[in-house]
Amino acid sequence: MKKVIILILALSLTACANKNNSNNMPVYKNIRQPSFAGQFYPLEAGELTRKIEKYLAAVPEISPTPEGGEQVKGGILKVKALIVPHASYEFSGQVAGDGYRQLSGQKVGTAVIICNSHASYFSGIALDKVDAWQTPLGTVGVDKKLADKLIAADGSIKYNSQVFGKDQTLEVQLPFLQTVLSGEFKILPIYFGNQDGDYRKLAQALADNLAEDDIIIISTDMSHYPTYNDARRIDQGTLDKIKAGDIAELEEYINQIEAQNITNEQTLLCGIDGVKTVMALAKIKGWQADILRYANSGDTVIGDKKSVVGYGTMEFRITNYELRINNKEDKKILNQEQKNKLLDIARETVESYVKQGKVPEFKINDERLGWQEGAFVTLKKAGQLRGCIGQIISTDKPLWQVVRAMAIAAATEDARFSPISQDELDQIDYEVSVLSAPEKIDNWQKIELGKHGVIVKNGWQSGVFLPQVAIETGWSKEEFLSQLCSQKAGLAPDCYKDKNTTISVFTAQVFGEKL
Repeated sequence: MKKVIILILALSLTACANKNNSNNMPVYKNIRQPSFAGQFYPLEAGELTRKIEKYLAAVPEISPTPEGGEQVKGGILKVKALIVPHASYEFSGQVAGDGYRQLSGQKVGTAVIICNSHASYFSGIALDKVDAWQTPLGTVGVDKKLADKLIAADGSIKYNSQVFGKDQTLEVQLPFLQTVLSGEFKILPIYFGNQDGDYRKLAQALADNLAEDDIIIISTDMSHYPTYNDARRIDQGTLDKIKAGDIAELEEYINQIEAQNITNEQTLLCGIDGVKTVMALAKIKGWQADILRYANSGDTVIGDKKSVVGYGTMEFRITNYELRINNKEDKKILNQEQKNKLLDIARETVESYVKQGKVPEFKINDERLGWQEGAFVTLKKAGQLRGCIGQIISTDKPLWQVVRAMAIAAATEDARFSPISQDELDQIDYEVSVLSAPEKIDNWQKIELGKHGVIVKNGWQSGVFLPQVAIETGWSKEEFLSQLCSQKAGLAPDCYKDKNTTISVFTAQVFGEKL
């Protein structure tokens, strides 16, 4: 009887220790054991859980940032990525907790955890090939399927398990994830090797392969070893540059600070390539960044204000619109990732066709880009029109193919211009207009300038203006329609008042590389 009681107690303790365990959990063969439990975070599961839950409970509804920076109420929108620190929990645990609080209760498929290696220097980007990682709170599987997709996307991304386990930067994130996430999830640990790993390649590979319920965790500390006040000033600027989303500006800011030779300042972001990756990914996906909290080691009881390390946490979230995407009407609106993809298709198509005479192939899995819609492609050079051709009425071709065809036409078939030459390619800016189905109206006064594109047709003659023409020219409604009749349709300037002229309107989603 005593043996049975002991066995039941042992099983109960195991279940409590790992909230992600279940009878259906896979059996992992190759498990990475925790290397830093008992050093950077507690070794005993109960103590570890209590410490993390204390950090989460202490998160204020409004999280402060240094020097009076923007304050953000957390937990409103679905979080797609976090930037969090990776020092010992005694120093940075509360700042990390402010970030992880935003994920509380979320159902996540895979958490991709990224940092620069602090212990190894190697070429490219490394993924861990083990089956799972373990902490005192249990075991979490590694997403090998996503890893294989990233490796297939670019040759610089490789399996290299030897570089994992030498520093704490990824491991310290896992107990937080195990505490806040709802249900089972996987991880994908990634290290940059500090030599030639290209964050742009990783960002694009992630953009192409992340599932809807995957998240990104960027592990980085900030200023290393300046004084307390210097760190707060420097780190505020760094956080602001990350929030603004311009990687070139962040790089320039870092160079400026380094050129000042501030006493003891060694690095502004020890996980810099991970930060650039999420910034690039946010631009592709259209995520919005916000600062949640800042502190440094001098803010802790055991901290020394003469030499500190900075800690910041930020979130990248989807917009209010994307939270309403289940509505059919909302799905008509292209998100930022879809817009960027169509612009990429237009540019790559023109460059391939002009240089090689070839129409490139694209692998498009996005259902929205397969809708049958009309589209225009506009080319500009130094801000001036250089070609514009489109298809107003949808055919049986998917939208992305229409954009590809119109890009070639705008570059080579617009009778107002000579074909685009190879010498011009790097000077061309691209703009795409995706059109709604035209609807006939019975009164030209119903036209809304800037909102409606307009088609006039009388007999065999017709003309069309896109909505942005009214904005770019500043024409009145009468001027807009007169120019449309005469310039585009070859009709009398007042043709829009003729009862034999049919007028149709449409709307357009207009976006471009410089809009």
